Amino acid sequence: MIELKGICKTFKTAKRNAGFKEAAKALFKKEYSCIKALDHVSFSVSDGEMVGYIGPNGAGKSSTIKIMSGILVPDAGECVINGRIPWKDRINHVKEIGVVFGQRSQLWWDVPVVDSFELLKDIYKVSDQEFHKNKDVLTELLDLGEILRTPARLLSLGQRMRCEIAASLLHSPKILFLDEPTIGLDAVSKVAIRGFIKEMNKEKGTTVILTTHDMQDIEALTERILLIGKGRILLDGSLSELKKRNETYKKLTVDYAGKGVEPIPGLTIVNSVEGHAQMTVDTRILSVSSAISHISGQVDVTDLSVSGATAEEMVVALYKEFSI
Repeated sequence: MIELKGICKTFKTAKRNAGFKEAAKALFKKEYSCIKALDHVSFSVSDGEMVGYIGPNGAGKSSTIKIMSGILVPDAGECVINGRIPWKDRINHVKEIGVVFGQRSQLWWDVPVVDSFELLKDIYKVSDQEFHKNKDVLTELLDLGEILRTPARLLSLGQRMRCEIAASLLHSPKILFLDEPTIGLDAVSKVAIRGFIKEMNKEKGTTVILTTHDMQDIEALTERILLIGKGRILLDGSLSELKKRNETYKKLTVDYAGKGVEPIPGLTIVNSVEGHAQMTVDTRILSVSSAISHISGQVDVTDLSVSGATAEEMVVALYKEFSI
């Protein structure tokens, strides 16, 4: 069980203008600005739940993950995970969590991956039996057999991320924090990692908190979404509820023969070239069937598709709604 109440965190950063004169001036008198990364953040996550933690850059996602993993200490508020305060009982806390930062590595750069795994085994004090069992399972599920003997610096990004996820799970954590785990990966690697995370959650009941800008990750893995912006939780709900908020508009893509389609109330032409058009239908004004009938009455339709808002479009709409 994860529970955060009123978490606040402010960072103090030095700032100066460009140029040698300004640099010399800053040696004697520095100017600082305070950035409120988290502003009374509160939420709870149940055991075995998978949650998507989304928001724009600088919203406070990574700061929240670092507080929950015990790396940062908040200025105010409470954070209790499995009965422990992360930064006060870090040794016992880290035994039950796994953390993957997409832009940070926990693998030793110049040694084979399997040696990094052995070092992590000693750090987490994992028994030989549990270690070999977990390593064999992870090697098979993440297809690591060919790369375990390769130094981390020689791995591709996709290979390294698969190894990073395996490294975070060697000690059988109850909670997995994933901060941009698929950043920069190719489609094949993304699908493999998503499938593995779902399998871990299903088989072992691992609690997963996922921060990402890739909404396909969110759609594939989570049902609940937490939206953070300017350090505050703005929305806590399900992905299906988010979709309902955007059901009022449908997109029509039409290939046709004829002069073109005239817009009517509820039907907007987004763009149109000869024989092809994209339109939106406001279903509060005009039904999709009525829109199709109107189009069919004006042109000979050769192909037509209807779709709702994509996950990215829904999130962009949320950002605009909350002005973040």
